[in-house]
Amino acid sequence: MTRRVAFLVLCAVCLLVAALRGHAAEVTAEQSGQNVIVKIDGKLFTEYVVDNGPKPILWPIIGPTGKPMTRAYPMVEGDPTEREDHRHHRSLWFTHDDVNGEHFWHENKDHAVEKHRKYVKVESGEQAVIVAQTDWLGADGKKVCEDERTITFGTAGNDARWIDYRITIKATEGPVKFGDTKEGTMGIRVAGTMKQTAKPGGKIVNSEGQIDKDAWGKRAAWVDYHGPVDGQTVGVAVLNHPSSFRFPTYWHVRTYGLFTANPFGVRAFTRAPNADGSYTIPAGGSLTMRHRFLFHKGDEKAGKVAEAFAAYAKQKD
Repeated sequence: MTRRVAFLVLCAVCLLVAALRGHAAEVTAEQSGQNVIVKIDGKLFTEYVVDNGPKPILWPIIGPTGKPMTRAYPMVEGDPTEREDHRHHRSLWFTHDDVNGEHFWHENKDHAVEKHRKYVKVESGEQAVIVAQTDWLGADGKKVCEDERTITFGTAGNDARWIDYRITIKATEGPVKFGDTKEGTMGIRVAGTMKQTAKPGGKIVNSEGQIDKDAWGKRAAWVDYHGPVDGQTVGVAVLNHPSSFRFPTYWHVRTYGLFTANPFGVRAFTRAPNADGSYTIPAGGSLTMRHRFLFHKGDEKAGKVAEAFAAYAKQKD
């Protein structure tokens, strides 16, 4: 066999192996002004937005069918499929209403804010990573605490893509108390056509088999919210990692599209008068919460959400 023939055979084998393995998507994260744009194979996946509103958010979030899967209000107004309510439900976010008595959840003129401080890391590859530091400021402008959030972006073939959101709250200014309230904490608001109350509407189901309204205030390893977007059924599952604070978390999941993991609202959810889900991080201490957002085609079975959670739960870091 000549060298040229051997070279051509080797090239053919390499192409065959690559085809059998499938295409490994390139996920890029690039800073644009104060924000970071995340793309999959050159097409927009999401943007980490720190210059619109009182907290950093991810918006828009484009699902595996190429359509947005979270609502655009209040960043964009006038969409007939969306209710223009709860302007603080900004696509995907992390916050809590009662932190040392400061109210970070709603958006009032005297409201506390989460202010982006700096990026520690912005990297691209088969997965993209953003590491950012954020200061939590009270209504008077004084710092209450800070966090470091690591947000990782990846794909699971052509039918799913995911966002890992790991956040560590640091009690840098003294003790930090997260109060018992339903208004928190790791949140997303799905597209208007996906909500359970829409027509034809979507469906909520959790890892315990509880459906729609019955899933509200319950503890579960994961919750899936699926429904139609532009004629195709898609879903977003939020998975709570077993290492996360108070796993399995409680879920503040509403039929109008709100969807949050909240480990602090024990009394708010159980309505037990003597319950208290508040938690104080001691001065100099920290608390870590971990969640994965899985954006998939179909319902929770088609999206293999239970299998995705089993794989995610095995991750050590």
